[in-house]
Amino acid sequence: MSTGGILIPLVPLKEKEGFRLGKVLLEMKNITKTFPGVKALDNVNLKVEEGEIHALVGENGAGKSTLMNVLSGVYTYGTYEGDIIYDGEVCKFNKIKDSEEKGIVIIHQELALIPYMTIGENMYLGNERGKSFSINWNETYGEADKYLKIVGLEESSRTLIKDIGVGKQQLVEIAKALAKHAKLLILDEPTSFLDIRHKLELLSILKKMVLEHHTAVLMSLHELDLAQKISDYVICVHGDRIEKYGTPEEIFTSEYIHHLYGITTGSYNASFGCLEMGAPAGKPQVFVIGGNGKGIPVYRKLQRAGIPFIAGVIHSNDLDYDVAKALAAEVISEEPFEAVTEEHLEKAEKMMDDCAEVICCVDKFGTMNAANRRLVEKAKRDGKLKTE
Repeated sequence: MSTGGILIPLVPLKEKEGFRLGKVLLEMKNITKTFPGVKALDNVNLKVEEGEIHALVGENGAGKSTLMNVLSGVYTYGTYEGDIIYDGEVCKFNKIKDSEEKGIVIIHQELALIPYMTIGENMYLGNERGKSFSINWNETYGEADKYLKIVGLEESSRTLIKDIGVGKQQLVEIAKALAKHAKLLILDEPTSFLDIRHKLELLSILKKMVLEHHTAVLMSLHELDLAQKISDYVICVHGDRIEKYGTPEEIFTSEYIHHLYGITTGSYNASFGCLEMGAPAGKPQVFVIGGNGKGIPVYRKLQRAGIPFIAGVIHSNDLDYDVAKALAAEVISEEPFEAVTEEHLEKAEKMMDDCAEVICCVDKFGTMNAANRRLVEKAKRDGKLKTE
């Protein structure tokens, strides 16, 4: 495809020269898991290539944790139907140790670290360096320090677990997995108890592992904005089955996320990857003149105060538009890149007459929204104007 003499490649990025197309590391075929009276998974199929991050999303109780527990051997072979094919081999795990020996390591939401033991002791607990009854501590701590550097931790492996925060403990768990030579890392809600800084640090480390070490990552996430940004593929678990499986661009649409989670109050904004509360009920009291993202804080402030409002005139490709659609009683909009028409201007003026106050969030008007200056002038004449 060419636009203005610029060649735009249509080949997917992973298939272009210089980008590695990973081999299939994992296949789960026709996995069905039943508990007494409840079918947790029904004929689930998925495929993961090495060097990819797959996010599991869906409602609580949909089966995300069950799927990971089947894969890691927490639920042993014979307690489920179907096949796990890992690195080309059908696997029959009878315990977690079996999956770890293959290179599959799971990190649960509740971290399995002992506070009064050192980082190194925790990393090699049950997998000690040295001979029977004679642990080689120099080797243990030397190896542990090597893996701590990979995950970006500067602490010595001789540091007690209790002396580091939860965010760093999560990285210790990943270093522990690497020490077991993990090729497939499974994480159950790894960001749930982390603050913003440590969420970003964790996801950055995972992306680095994927790109530099070709590790595959399968993790469940509640934070849809993070899943949208970090994942190569998204697995949507709905009911007891995988309902949809695709790239973030395919999955994260407002319509589908509303369906997946059964959202009836408020809305999901696919453009920003965030949730919006519902619009306040009642007759609009305020008219907001926004644009270029400057109206968004005002819309949310009015929503929090329970004040119904009208937003306009906004172009439908403006940063403000999606949030205005979610929170305003009505939005007067214009087509992208078109000047505001007299028809929309007159409609806005009539609606302003019915509002007690006008808030203007912008201080400059260009060619496309020049008509909004007339709204500001009218609001001044009517004694209704307030600026933000």
